[in-house]
Amino acid sequence: MARIQIRLPGLFAFCTDITLYQSHMNYGGHLDNALLLTVVSEARVRFFKSLGYTELDVEGVGILVADAALQYRSEAFHGEVMVVRMGATDLGHKGFDLVWSMNEQSTGREVARGKTGIVFFDYETHKVVSMPTVFRDKLARFKTPSALAPSVDEPPSVPASADRLRDSVNTGLHLG
Repeated sequence: MARIQIRLPGLFAFCTDITLYQSHMNYGGHLDNALLLTVVSEARVRFFKSLGYTELDVEGVGILVADAALQYRSEAFHGEVMVVRMGATDLGHKGFDLVWSMNEQSTGREVARGKTGIVFFDYETHKVVSMPTVFRDKLARFKTPSALAPSVDEPPSVPASADRLRDSVNTGLHLG
């Protein structure tokens, strides 16, 4: 059976820490596969907030998750802190891919990696719309360089210049 292979870029523009709660665990005592996406969703909300937006208001339009792919790499447990790194790739006319990796903070152990396809959506007309130009320009400054993608087993990094984006939700940093 063919397995999903997600290639990570060498650099990510955004990073945030998320603690795993008991409610994230399944009967096996580790992170539930369905709830992994809720952790990624929280990181995505923080990513947009770091740019000064909400998922319902990006220059007057919202976003939708068009697709998602993920690859589990190891178990994660209650109380562990996940470092979630995110970066925008493949900017298109109506959306982009948000590539992410999730590692356990104290050991660096990779827990999962994936990508979320984002499209822009007008909630009044219920139609997919073009990516707002102001957002595209802002995002392009922090676009994750796809050309630097390492092999699938190489751990990702966050450049020193991205330290200012780390946990920007908690520091109140808004890029502008």
